[in-house]
Amino acid sequence: MGQGHSSALGDCLNAVCNGRTSCVAYPDNPLYQLAWVNRYNLDIPVTPVAVTRPDTAEDVAGFIKCAASNNVPVQAKSGGHSYANFGVGGKDGALVIDLKNMQKFEMDTKTWQATIGGGTKLGDVTERLHKNGKRAMAHGTCPAWALGGLGPSSRMWGSCLDHVMEVEVVTADGKIQRASEKENSDLFFALKGAGASYGVITEFVMKTHPEPGSVVQYSFSLTFGKHADMVDVFEQWQTLIGDPKLDRRFGTEIVMHELGLIITATFYGTEEEFDATGIPDKIPKGKRSVVIDDWLAVLTQQAQDAALYLSDIRSAFTARSLAFKSDELLSRDGIFKMMNYLDDKDRGTLVWFLIFDATGGAISDVPMNATAYSHRDKVMFCQGYGIGIPTLTSKTKDFMNGLIDTIQGAVPQTLTTYPGYVDPSLGAGAQQSYWGPNLATLGSIKSKWDPKDMFHNPQSVAPLTVNARQESSANRRRVL
Repeated sequence: MGQGHSSALGDCLNAVCNGRTSCVAYPDNPLYQLAWVNRYNLDIPVTPVAVTRPDTAEDVAGFIKCAASNNVPVQAKSGGHSYANFGVGGKDGALVIDLKNMQKFEMDTKTWQATIGGGTKLGDVTERLHKNGKRAMAHGTCPAWALGGLGPSSRMWGSCLDHVMEVEVVTADGKIQRASEKENSDLFFALKGAGASYGVITEFVMKTHPEPGSVVQYSFSLTFGKHADMVDVFEQWQTLIGDPKLDRRFGTEIVMHELGLIITATFYGTEEEFDATGIPDKIPKGKRSVVIDDWLAVLTQQAQDAALYLSDIRSAFTARSLAFKSDELLSRDGIFKMMNYLDDKDRGTLVWFLIFDATGGAISDVPMNATAYSHRDKVMFCQGYGIGIPTLTSKTKDFMNGLIDTIQGAVPQTLTTYPGYVDPSLGAGAQQSYWGPNLATLGSIKSKWDPKDMFHNPQSVAPLTVNARQESSANRRRVL
């Protein structure tokens, strides 16, 4: 059996596996950390009590019942790319349910809704959608990551979670449930933006779109003497993405690194349509390429761009994130302070990135209290990464923390962050930053579906107390 949390837990997990190899592993396995835990951020050590790999929803239910009877927290792992290793518990002692074998894919050609297994990675999703009717949906850019996220097409189609129509989920009582707008709607609300706190999703039913035909891709790369030389470029880009009338077919990001700056952008339409938007006159001049009727080529290029920063390679890194509303964008003085900090501070590494992404558009059409995801009012996200080669030093952590503090200090309001970019440094304020005005409602739903807090990581939603539940219920009635 190996070293489980207890002999009772190990016996229970082994019984669910019923002799299948590669179904469960324990810390005494010599390849446990490398082949089973496989931490994404090597700077954060985590040792789960066991790692399981179910083949079916019934397996998942069995594993959850084992954890419940032994009072062990549970976390699901799909892509496994949590910056704080939350997919393997975030701290020692969790039972990990690794969904890598959950690869179901079906396309309903009448509704064009796709049923996708909970362990399917984005690269496989895009290929399977293409092969089954040339369909597409909005999602993140790295092909090795789990289904979800925000990407260049999100301003046009909304976030990935906005495409979720229904899920199959195993809840804390070990029951296999369906959740949608019509069935278990409160659970569905919570799963769409805070899923790790409520259950293990074994399959998604997703709406899809026809693949775009013509696509214009844009890139602009600049090498400079110092970061202060790029103030005008950044200000021009930020003014463009801060325009509330910015065409929703346009997605873009700006990336600063040790040697320079890169702006990438995608427009879902023809070159003539792109020119007609006026965007080419408002963005710094750069190389432009046109891709006609080749959606997969566009995704491949975006994946290559993402791989330049932080992808499927396990490394020791620090990551920080901020989110901006339209009235929180950086002033010219704030941009100068950010660039001067980059010029003056010892970074402790040559491998670092500061990435700003445009958001909003169709994402903002959905009310803030329609799903757990509350960042509907944001127009820009910022992510900073410092990567240790080979180890992460305190200088790099201090550099990144100081950079985020400098940006935050240039904005009068307190900036929040998107829960997809988890930040272990936020401490007790993390939940409020991630879920904001939806947090009380999420706590009330947690009390109903997982009152013993089985689905737990260091920054997950906690059940509300009785008094807090009553206050949340009253507030929700006032909102309705």
